[in-house]
Amino acid sequence: MGVRESYQPGTFSWLDLSTSDAAGAKAFYGGLFGWEFEDSEIPGGGVYTMCHLQGDEVAAIMQQDEHPGHWNNYVTVANADETTAKAKQLGAEVFEESFEVMEAGRMAVLADPVGAMICVWEPRDHIGAGRVNDAGCMAWNELQTRGVGTASDFYAGLFGWEMQPIEQDGKTVYMTIQNSGRMNGGFMPMAESHGDAPSFWLTYFAVASCDDAVAKVKELGGSLLAGPMEPGAGRIAVVSDPQGAAFAFFEGPTDD
Repeated sequence: MGVRESYQPGTFSWLDLSTSDAAGAKAFYGGLFGWEFEDSEIPGGGVYTMCHLQGDEVAAIMQQDEHPGHWNNYVTVANADETTAKAKQLGAEVFEESFEVMEAGRMAVLADPVGAMICVWEPRDHIGAGRVNDAGCMAWNELQTRGVGTASDFYAGLFGWEMQPIEQDGKTVYMTIQNSGRMNGGFMPMAESHGDAPSFWLTYFAVASCDDAVAKVKELGGSLLAGPMEPGAGRIAVVSDPQGAAFAFFEGPTDD
C-alpha cells in the first residue's frame, strides 16, 4: 500500500481541485474513485473539502469562480518563505506569497519561468496525502511545458531535482525527475497539437483499468482528451471532469 506518514523535501505530496461547482465535483470524483468527503469551513469564508479513500486523505476540493477548473500540485519544502524567495531569484512569478494555513502548514503559489503554476507546502499538522500510488490516488505529476531546458534549470535550482532525459533520434521526448533517489514525476515537451495552451502540471491518478476509468468518466459527464495509449511504462489517458479540469489516468506498476 502507498500509505505515507511524511515526505522528503522536493516530493509531490498533495493536490487540490479549484472548481466552479464543488457539489458537482464531489458527485463526479466520488462516482469515479469512490472518494468520501468531509467539508471544513475556511476562516473568512468558503469551504475546503477533504477527499478520503480507505480512511486516508488523498486530495481536496474547493469552490472558486475566478479561473477555469484545475488541479493544483503541491511540493513539500522545508521552509516555504525561503523557497519562495529562491523561486523569485530563479525567475518565478509569485501569485501568493507564503502564508499560514491555520495549523496545517504554510504554503505559497508560484508560476515557473515558462508559466506553469505550482504550490509549495511546508507541513505542520498536515503532511499531505496519507495515501498515494494506490487506485484512486495521486500516482504521477507531469509538467507539460514549452521550455524543457528553462524548466529543468528552474526546478533543479529550486528543489534540487535531477533530470534524466529520454531521447529519440537525438531529440528529448521526455524527462524524468529524480528526488532523493526516487522517481518524482516528469516533463513532457508540448507539441503543435497542444495549440496555444499554456504550460501546466498534469496530475495522474492510478487506476486498475484505464479503459474502464475512461468509460466511467464519460458516464459521469466528463470528457476524453487523449488516449488511451501505451507510451511504454503503462497505459494512460487524459480526461477532464464536467467543469473542465484536466487530469490523467495511469494503469501499470507503481511504487509502494
